[in-house]
Amino acid sequence: MEEILRIENLKQHFVSGRGIFKRGYIVKAVDGVSFSVAQGETLGLVGESGCGKSTLGRTILKLYEPTEGRIFFDGRDITELSVKQMRPIRKDMQIVFQDPLESLNQRHTVGMILEEPFIVHKMGTYTERKAWVKALLIKVGLEESAADRYPHEFSGGQRQRIGIARAIALKPKLLICDESVSALDVSVQAQILNLLLRLQSEMDLAIIFISHDLSVVRHVADRVAVMFKGRLVELDAVNAIFDSPQADYTKTLLSAIPVTHPRDRKRKKPKLASGHIA
Repeated sequence: MEEILRIENLKQHFVSGRGIFKRGYIVKAVDGVSFSVAQGETLGLVGESGCGKSTLGRTILKLYEPTEGRIFFDGRDITELSVKQMRPIRKDMQIVFQDPLESLNQRHTVGMILEEPFIVHKMGTYTERKAWVKALLIKVGLEESAADRYPHEFSGGQRQRIGIARAIALKPKLLICDESVSALDVSVQAQILNLLLRLQSEMDLAIIFISHDLSVVRHVADRVAVMFKGRLVELDAVNAIFDSPQADYTKTLLSAIPVTHPRDRKRKKPKLASGHIA
């Protein structure tokens, strides 16, 4: 498969605790991460809260300017591109956030929200844009009439479908899903995951799926990258990660997955990491 994204030694450091009488200290949210993603592939990015997963996703999209390292997207080094230079590239790399209610403009109708990407990128006539909005709603499993309603009138799962519709409006090549199903009920999670997988197949999307839920990642990912304290501690095919993890931290994460079937509870869990977690 053709490579769509490659990051090399990517770092994102923040200064925290700075005040009038304080110099502050450096927080290494992302500290030297390297990997690539192929077109049509899903890379699961896992780790505990605060490990740097979401920061890494936002840095890849250049919502945060990287402290160090390189970002190559679709064969082009975009690391040092300005906001203006990034604008035409942004249509090819999109994000679905965790909380659609927070990420959708509550004062706009769904139709206005979905039409906005086309307006920003100066695409289509008024009539064409309205038709595209209706097609997007149908594509994500919503009625055309949803265009005239506001985000607060929908359920959490429906709002996430709207967020996905907005993300795919410009037919991107890369989609970053940042905990995009973690706030949903299990049954709704399954529907949204199936929607993402269908869209990926239809559009040949590359997906970086950020989650703390390893069960979900196992269902959707081709490969899994495990993060701990801003670094990648393991990166391998999904079956290799779950069946024969190498890093102690990965084993610790896997041991924390809830066991639902009584028969499975008798099986010996992986040994928890002790001391330094590699």
